[in-house]
Amino acid sequence: MSVAVVIVNFRTGPLVVDCLASIEACSTGVPPRTIVVDNDSPDDSAGLIESAISERGWGSWAALVPSGHNGGFAAGNNIGIRAAIAGDNTLEHILLLNPDTIIRPGAIEALDGFMATHPRVGIAGSRLEDPDTTPQRSAFRFPTIAGEFESAARLSPVTRLAGPRVIAPPARDIPHPTDWVAGASLMIRREVLDDVGLLDESYFMYYEEVEFCRRAACAGWACWYVPESRVVHLVGQASGIVHGQLKRRPRYWFDSRRRYFVTQHGRAYAILVDLAWLVGAPLHRLASRARGRASSDPAHLLRDMLAHGAARRGVSP
Repeated sequence: MSVAVVIVNFRTGPLVVDCLASIEACSTGVPPRTIVVDNDSPDDSAGLIESAISERGWGSWAALVPSGHNGGFAAGNNIGIRAAIAGDNTLEHILLLNPDTIIRPGAIEALDGFMATHPRVGIAGSRLEDPDTTPQRSAFRFPTIAGEFESAARLSPVTRLAGPRVIAPPARDIPHPTDWVAGASLMIRREVLDDVGLLDESYFMYYEEVEFCRRAACAGWACWYVPESRVVHLVGQASGIVHGQLKRRPRYWFDSRRRYFVTQHGRAYAILVDLAWLVGAPLHRLASRARGRASSDPAHLLRDMLAHGAARRGVSP
């Protein structure tokens, strides 16, 4: 393989060590070169990772790179990408890997092999799954007005009507093209970086992979979902945003969402997207109450969406 792996750490030391251990365990020879970027973690996670690399003999393939500041997920990955490609003209693919992931055997080889035999595929993503192998939705369509309404309402009749506009369709068992794949395990062909550049560092966290895949698609590069590459994703362990728990979403999630729609479609479209979501979300809550269930939405989501939406004045894209 001609692959480099990039992992961004921010206060996730034990998770990163487990991820590195899985890379070693699933490698038949020397593991792929792996760069861990520490995003200026205020805890002892950088020291923990550095000690693990030294004590476990991982130094021949793994290295810790301090970022010097916390510029966010995109900025941290860009530091790792630059370090990976610097002076290495043989490198063909870069795998962006979340710290809260565990590699299954053959996962990296499956992505690398698929891209090697499909030269116009610029981005490929893994099948993300729970520890018990339950698949997670990790191949998506680009967000639209109809898609945002469906994702907010989460009602079967709306989902059926939305059809191909559903943003997060159920996981499939065969490789297939898709608009974008989850950044938790995302492989990029080096030529794509030459064509469209690095991740947009204006996104602190979230939506950066959506924008990157859209930019690549506009340049003619295909994005595929490759379920033969299986990666355990401990959802939310790195970001703190866990589906189904009522923890409040951070401000940067809303900022990233607003930036994506405004820059990709214009402010008028972004406002319509917000309106579609704001109509759909109460429908979900009403349906949940009618069934005697609590809403799975994070706390204060409706209030925060109103406060940080695209209609907010004085906010540049």
